[in-house]
Formats: sequence, structure tokens, C-alpha cells
Amino acid sequence: MDSTTKDIIHDFPPFFKVYEDGRIERYMVMDFVPPGQDPESGVESKDVIVSTDTGVKARIFSPKLDGSDRKLPLLVHYHGGGFCAGSPFDVVTKKFLTSLVTEANMIAISIDYRLAPEHPLPIAYDDSWAGLQWIASHSNGLGQEQWLNEGVDFGRVFLMGESAGANIAHYVAVQAGVIGLGGLKISGVLIVHPFFGGKEEDKMYKYLCPTSSGCDDDPKLNPGVDPNLSRIGCDKVLVCVAEKDWLRNRGEAYYKTLGNSGWGGKVEFYETKEEEHCFHMFKANNERDVLIKKFVDFIIN
Repeated sequence: MDSTTKDIIHDFPPFFKVYEDGRIERYMVMDFVPPGQDPESGVESKDVIVSTDTGVKARIFSPKLDGSDRKLPLLVHYHGGGFCAGSPFDVVTKKFLTSLVTEANMIAISIDYRLAPEHPLPIAYDDSWAGLQWIASHSNGLGQEQWLNEGVDFGRVFLMGESAGANIAHYVAVQAGVIGLGGLKISGVLIVHPFFGGKEEDKMYKYLCPTSSGCDDDPKLNPGVDPNLSRIGCDKVLVCVAEKDWLRNRGEAYYKTLGNSGWGGKVEFYETKEEEHCFHMFKANNERDVLIKKFVDFIIN
């Protein structure tokens, strides 16, 4: 290995580092889990192609169906990972969505948006919006994927994301309100331990999104400066934070900003004490169970 490959020119732990020759090395690499039936819950999963042009895929999770014609709510999930890590196909997402699908008796689909920095932002936002549009194309029962055509109540669709995924879920919900989605109604959005920016430049975000200032004058980092915030396209929003999360105050600020925006929906705030960022994705404890129940109550009530 020559010296150019050894020289690190950018380092953003715990996410990735960039070498002088352009090579990117990630600190976090999650194990891939193939789709199929979960032996404990009976939840089935399958992978689908959202766009042949971009190569974007998604994974659908469906509970064990009872054979009736009853349609189920749909959860559209955007994974976290700093816009540069994570996947619908890893063990972390599989465990989380399998639990949620089982408890809420709904169908879930997680969008595999392309990751930065190989695909610079705003590509992840564009892929995520395109994913929701693709889902909406099934609302007439004539889409490409039968699980969506046959099983989903398109009048009860929820968006959800954790961390960077929460940022994306918010963006997509605003797009839905501004542009519209024929045949699909977003009933609610779950914003969990969201990543938003602060007053100081976020160097990693600026590297991932060269067109951004990396500061709070960017609407993607600061919804408070988005003139379309009050047009967010849903009836209700649940904002969840964790007491020991370094992003906790930004989540609370988002909750207050949305509540004061003039939007006509209902926004709710929930804090988990003594826990850290996205603990529910990695821990199995009572606090996780309580938070999962909060998600389920938000969806089914």
C-alpha cells in the first residue's frame, strides 16, 4: 500500500474516514440478514426494487395474515446512520421492525436510500421521496408489489425514522404536504431521536452535502427556517427524545417549532429518561418496551 492510501484527509468517527486516494472506510458495518420468515413472530419479509433507474430497493415486513380481506396500516421507515450508514437489510432494522410489525399488526416498508458520501446529499432525500411516491402508486391496487396492493390501507400510512432517518421522514412529510400524494394519506409521523443542525457548522453534514452551508440557515438542518413547515402533510406527529442523547435539545426545539408553526395538526412530545441516542435499536430493556408501546399506541389510536 503506497503512502497516498495511508493518508487520511477526513475523519468523522463513528461513521467513516476518507483517504487521500478517495477510498472511504466505514467504522460501522452492520451484518446483512436475508429476507424470509422470522421463526419466532411469523413476520414475513421480502426485498423489492423501487427504481430500476437508481437501483434503490426496499424491504417489506408483513405480519402473519389471517386470510381476511381486512387492510392493515402501513409504516414507511427511514433508517438512521448519519446518512452514510445503515440499511433496511441489516440485523438492527430487522429486529426493530419485526417487533413493531408484530405489536401494531401492520405492514412496514423500509426504504434503502443511497448512502453518502458516495452518493452526496440530497440524494438520500430524493430517494426517500421517490420511495413514498412509488408506494403511493399502489393505492389503486395496480402497483408492482402485491403485498402492498392487497394488504395496505392507504388511508392509514405512517412515516417513521430515527436519527438521520427522522430528519428524512420530516422532509418527506413536508414534501407530501406541498406536492401531494394522490391516493395515499399520511396519518402520522414518528420523529425519533432526530438529527437536526445547530448554530455551528456541522462539518460532516457539509462534507456529505456540498451544496449545504452545514448551518442552521439550511431548512433540512433547521425546519424553523423552512417556509413550508406549516404545510407538513399529516394529521399528527410524535417527537421522541432520550434524556442522555446529545441531540435531545434539538428534538425538543423541533417539537416546539412545529407546534408554533401554524400547522393545524397535533404534535406530541415524549422523553425517555436515563437513555441515550437510539437506545431502542440496540438494547432490549424495559425502557425499549415502553417506547415501542408508545409507537404502537400512536399508530393504532
